[in-house]
Parts: sequence; structure tokens; C-alpha cells
Amino acid sequence: MSLFTLRVAGLAAATLTGALLGLAGSPAASADPATDAQGFVDSTARCPTGDSAVAFGSTASSRVAICKSTGGAYQYRGVRISDGAKLISAASTDGRGAYTATSDGITYTVTAKSLDISAGSQPIRSEPMTFFRSGGPLSATAAATPAPAQAPVGTPTTPVTGAPAPVPTTPLPPPLPAEVGGARPSGH
Repeated sequence: MSLFTLRVAGLAAATLTGALLGLAGSPAASADPATDAQGFVDSTARCPTGDSAVAFGSTASSRVAICKSTGGAYQYRGVRISDGAKLISAASTDGRGAYTATSDGITYTVTAKSLDISAGSQPIRSEPMTFFRSGGPLSATAAATPAPAQAPVGTPTTPVTGAPAPVPTTPLPPPLPAEVGGARPSGH
């Protein structure tokens, strides 16, 4: 082999190694935190011990979990990623895979396709799910699956102009470790 061939091969190997190391050290831009059978680890979007996670998922802007107590009551647990704002509210199900919670006149509807937020009959925005897991009681070894009809990462939410913005009424504690953001927490 010529000296030129050895140098080119060495340069290619070094370039490939550097590229692989760069990729290995770079987390995915929209990577979700760890999940288990209760929802998102270290997040408000997680069911309390004793409750069952019947659904949980994330959008580009939010993480949500729907919990069911041993008494059969549903609870919505949501986090806005931009600032860690949290909402925990009673929820209901339509029996066909949709869950709804209302707080301060704002309705949050969770399905495998999206998180839809509205004020009465006026839509505020629809956030496509980028990750969703459901199907009744979840086992700790259950594999999470991407949401059906997945929108490309970075797809903006669908705002509706003229809709009133949610106004929080209760101060919340600071975000948990998995709740990215940092500004002052307010209503989800």
C-alpha cells in the first residue's frame, strides 16, 4: 500500500470516528424522559403509587398522563414543557380512548393522536402526539410505542386566533427534574 492510500484511509477512519462520537454525545432534540408503568419518571405527568396509568404521551409542547384510581376515578396530569407549568385535574373518559379534563373553563382532551385544548366550544390549539402509550393497566415491561399518525418532530402546535389564553389561579411548586423549562410555573 502506498503512503497516500494509508493517509487517506487514516483520515477517513478519524473522520468517521469523530462523527460517531459526536452523534453518540448528542441527545435527540425532542427526546422524552424515561417512562415506566406509571408514566414519565420524575414528572408531574406520572400516576401516583396505587393508581394505574391508562394512557400517557407527549407532544412537542406537553407531557400528559391519565391515571385511574382503585376507586375508578380518572385524573389528568399535565406539564407544559416550555416552563414546567403543571395541571392536575379530575378527568373522564368517553370509553373509546379519549380522556377529558376541565380546569378554569379550559378543556384538555387527550387521544392517541393529539392533546386538544379549548375554551368552551372555541378551540385554542391542537398538539399532535409524538409519543403515546395506552391500553389499560400498563406493565413495567410494556414497550412504549410512537403515536399513530405521528407528526414530524418540531411541528408547531395549531393555534387558534382570538381564543382566550388560559389564566392560572393557583401557584404551583417548581418543576420536577424531567420537566424542562424554568420560567415561573403557572397553569398548564
